[in-house]
Amino acid sequence: RRNAPSPSMAMSEIYEKDRGSLDDYVQNFARAENQAGAVFLINGKIAGLDSFAGPDTFAKVFVKLVKSYALDAIDWYDPAATPEEAANGNGVGAFLAGIAEAPAERRQSVSEGDDLRIESASVVGFALEAGSRILHLAAFAKPAEAGRDDAQSRMSRFSSRRQNRCS
Repeated sequence: RRNAPSPSMAMSEIYEKDRGSLDDYVQNFARAENQAGAVFLINGKIAGLDSFAGPDTFAKVFVKLVKSYALDAIDWYDPAATPEEAANGNGVGAFLAGIAEAPAERRQSVSEGDDLRIESASVVGFALEAGSRILHLAAFAKPAEAGRDDAQSRMSRFSSRRQNRCS
């Protein structure tokens, strides 16, 4: 994928090949003080959300998250795309409402807490809940186009994380 051959199929080759572009993305995104999550857009359309229980955890994974979404943004770049309402924040409320309204399936986590799996016609995602707190929530807009999802990595592309939810 991305013309980055690897005998072991390691995703790290893609990260290495696209290092310059990924570094550009990272340099153009900054965390706000006390920020604990983000909604990511590609070509003006909401791609997904990652939210954490606190800003310290988000700070630790921020660069990896930006890179994971950036890989798909590079692949799917459409110079003719016009930003939709989501780019102005108007679609974010509807996306968050879709997450809140999606049915959740609860399973015991392999370690501590419960795994929650959510899915509706418009979103798919997962959360880790311990006690009454959501420690991590990842939710993704279901793609309008089929066939764009594949690959794995240290921090998987958002499209892979969306696809790999438990059945």
